[in-house]
Amino acid sequence: MTDPDLLPLLPDLATFARVVEAGNFSVAARQLGTAPSTVSRTVQRLEAALATRLLERTTRRVRVTEAGAQVARHAREMLGAAADALDAAGETRREPQGLVALSAPTEFAQAVVHPLVPSFLAAWPQVQLRLVASDLSLDPVADGLDLVLRLTDRPPPHLAGRPIGSAIWRLCASPAYLRAHGVPQSPDELAAHDGLTLGETPQDRRWRLRRAADGTRTTIEVRGRYSVNHAVARLDAALQGLGIATLPDFIAAGALRSGALVPVLPGWTHDDHAYAGTVWLLYPPNRFLPPKVRVLVDHLAAHLGDAPPETPALS
Repeated sequence: MTDPDLLPLLPDLATFARVVEAGNFSVAARQLGTAPSTVSRTVQRLEAALATRLLERTTRRVRVTEAGAQVARHAREMLGAAADALDAAGETRREPQGLVALSAPTEFAQAVVHPLVPSFLAAWPQVQLRLVASDLSLDPVADGLDLVLRLTDRPPPHLAGRPIGSAIWRLCASPAYLRAHGVPQSPDELAAHDGLTLGETPQDRRWRLRRAADGTRTTIEVRGRYSVNHAVARLDAALQGLGIATLPDFIAAGALRSGALVPVLPGWTHDDHAYAGTVWLLYPPNRFLPPKVRVLVDHLAAHLGDAPPETPALS
């Protein structure tokens, strides 16, 4: 298909992408400010031009065919490129402006990203920020996001990105607990202590530890009377003297700094956890980063080393 043949299809591709996102013609029509019949004819025209069926219609919803899913993905990329072109044209504006959508893992979003929002918005009054806290593996293109923050040592190969920090898990307990139960001198001694675990699977009681000095690894089966699958709740449990917790450093930093918690086996870290690894800001490859996105990337990179709040809110 030549460029002259493609040009008339570009608006139809944009409409088709909106239909797929909306899930039916009526919702897409409302969003586009037109009639459902017009949207339906547009998709039919696109199917005729491409000589393939893109949607299976029902009375309430539409189902995307295999070919339709591929076309929708490229249509979203086309819309993203168009947005980039508009942003590039406005790069000479005095200040960045517009909406930036960023996703981050739930607890990292709450404890680290959210406290940085007021200073970011104060610095860039023409920028709006939408923070999506989710532990799902969201995709910048498929989920309509400008940036995706992930904690991983294996970033997805199909995305570009910038490493801006790291997160590790530390063992810690309250001074009162250690006075009452003793201070472990080796990982094996953890088996005699109360461990504060996630409690989601039996494997959560098997702590995989790594010694920073030489990379030695060991796995310890811990016991304990309390488990909770929320890091801030485990932080509070450790502060209350209920046991030894393994916590992300961005959650435990404030309590460790104040002395409310103290490190346990400071030469060891707790590996193999979703909230551990390099902190990456990810975005689609070969895409122009508009000023509104670049200033957010720079803000997070500049402040990510700052200590998290002393007492993260429990949600």
